[in-house]
Amino acid sequence: MTDRPTPAFPQAVLFDMDGTLVDSERVWDTGIEELAELLGGRLDPAVRARMVGTNEDASVLMLLESLGLPLSEAPARLLWLRRRMKELFAEGVDWKPGAQELLLEARAADVPTALVTSTPRELAEIIIDQLGPGNFDITICGDEVDQRKPHPEPYQTAAEKLGVDIRRSVVVEDSVSGVGSGLASGAVTLAVPSEVELPADLEVLRLDTLEGVDLAYLRTLADA
Repeated sequence: MTDRPTPAFPQAVLFDMDGTLVDSERVWDTGIEELAELLGGRLDPAVRARMVGTNEDASVLMLLESLGLPLSEAPARLLWLRRRMKELFAEGVDWKPGAQELLLEARAADVPTALVTSTPRELAEIIIDQLGPGNFDITICGDEVDQRKPHPEPYQTAAEKLGVDIRRSVVVEDSVSGVGSGLASGAVTLAVPSEVELPADLEVLRLDTLEGVDLAYLRTLADA
């Protein structure tokens, strides 16, 4: 019997979107700050920090709670925020340093890629169109899974759809909830904090930036 060769590492690279591929968390800052002002208050930086890496539903609830407003207002406020974010995203978002280079290198090397975000499809598509839909084998959005980050389902779903071993794949994330999702899925997880520092006791490989990070570097994580 001949042993089958072990598939190359990484079998896939799974990217978060907001704060990882693109500098869109700053755009979310604008939308949520405007909503807070509309509601007669101001966005507490500590509350905003808790929002990073979650989803718009959770963010609106956190904002209302912080302002002492009824949570029953959430559906209407969510609609306002979504309309405003569509306008802001349509103005364009910037790549995070090194992200485009790593993504394009993976594509050129035929390494499967996925975008896995907590943002709903309706909003995410605006950014995906700017990044180039053809740069991803699949995209998984927050309203397409039963459990959002930090649950492992988003990344496990991506791996299943790609037909790869999640344990031999690399997740690139920036937030606590995203890193938690990647680690829980069993993927080799690389954290590149963006707007919010990760807890010092969170055991994960972390870098300051994706600048200079290439497939050769990712291959060194095979035994991580």
